[in-house]
Amino acid sequence: MLPIKNALAYVWRKKIKSLIIFFILLAISTLTLGSIAVKNATDAASKETFKNITSSFSMQINREVNPGTPRGAGNLKGEDIDTISKVVGISGYVKRMNIVADLIDHQLVEMPDGDQQLSEDRKQKFGRAIMATGINDSSKDDKFTAGTFKLVEGRHINKNDKNVALIHKDFAEKNKLKVGDTINIKSNTYDYDNVRKANKTTKVTVIGIFDGKNKGGVSSPQELYENTFITDLETTKTLQGSTDKNAIYQDATFFVNGSQDIDKVMAKVKEISSIDWEAYTLVKSTSNFPALQSSINGIYGVTGNLLIGTLIFGAIVLTLVLFLWINGRRKEMGIMLSMGISKTKIFFQFITEVLFVSIFSFIGAYFAGSAVSKVMGNSILKQVTSGIAEKLAREGKSANLGGGAEVDGFNKTLTSLNVHVSPDDMTKVVIFGLAIIIVSVLIASITLLSKQPKDLLMGDNSK
Repeated sequence: MLPIKNALAYVWRKKIKSLIIFFILLAISTLTLGSIAVKNATDAASKETFKNITSSFSMQINREVNPGTPRGAGNLKGEDIDTISKVVGISGYVKRMNIVADLIDHQLVEMPDGDQQLSEDRKQKFGRAIMATGINDSSKDDKFTAGTFKLVEGRHINKNDKNVALIHKDFAEKNKLKVGDTINIKSNTYDYDNVRKANKTTKVTVIGIFDGKNKGGVSSPQELYENTFITDLETTKTLQGSTDKNAIYQDATFFVNGSQDIDKVMAKVKEISSIDWEAYTLVKSTSNFPALQSSINGIYGVTGNLLIGTLIFGAIVLTLVLFLWINGRRKEMGIMLSMGISKTKIFFQFITEVLFVSIFSFIGAYFAGSAVSKVMGNSILKQVTSGIAEKLAREGKSANLGGGAEVDGFNKTLTSLNVHVSPDDMTKVVIFGLAIIIVSVLIASITLLSKQPKDLLMGDNSK
């Protein structure tokens, strides 16, 4: 009990030195706790964000050799999509068809600030044009799973629906529309992709209303999400004058059973010889969100570097302080050794002294860590995401993604972190802290403990 008793007495007697150690350990513990909490929050955000994305892959055109449709959209064949859907491990799929259609009785939502610089020729051809996306299951569309769109009223489109549509909230408000109302739309005969020169008119029933804003740049009213219709595939086929046999699709997303390895399933798909794999490519759905992945990886990188830096820098500072502290106790150490007290007990006393101080540091870090970790999380998130979206938006434009949801997916980043401190986090901090304390005390005392009592007593006795 003598080392513990002496340790308590020394800590109480040397209050200023103890306070210095306290604040050093408090800073180390708080920053370590914050780093761990931010990393855990990033883990949770990553899992939540990608839970609907990671188990799927998409089939897209290979733009290096396949220019797509006359408008540059995808030109996937329905028969190829059906063939892939039969591969073992695939649980389902969605396929999309993008067309340009015209409103008959309703008005477009205008560009922000009235910035609608269309030539007279384009006004005549596309002045009433909307973008319509036909899909067999709108709930699994990338725009909804990624959070770009959010259904605020009604229900999603399913594979059995015909002549239905989801419309934007602002479009509904402008035209005084509600769920259950009908809208007349017709083929746009000037659309480059309307190769059959279809001139059909159809009526769709509004079954749902969604919300969402463009994050990429748009050049015309029809590119606004407000002027986007999501319909069933039968509607888009009708307006394009196509059938099941000759219809072409923008892309297709395939969902993999949870028990299956997505990479192995994709490898099986690529073995299908009837598909021209020079013209098409398979892409993991996570790859469609590079900014999101970059922001997550960036946060991991910053928190990891901060954690390592804190531990190393903290250990160095603590070692230096303890070295000065212990070096000032040469005479005390010499007397204790002369009295027959072992070097092990002396070392244990030094450890005990720092541990007494560390208890209060750990308690302080636990209470301070919650507030500090939230500030750290917001600061790191802002730092990491700054510039990512802008950079990838430029890349998206260079890839001819336009102003639609693909650009939005390209630019999507983590927007918030739910940072909180847990007992498990604190346990890790205590383990790291104890390791630093032991190493620092060992380094600071090993030189003096290796000396003989007379060498210590004859040395510098200053404190």
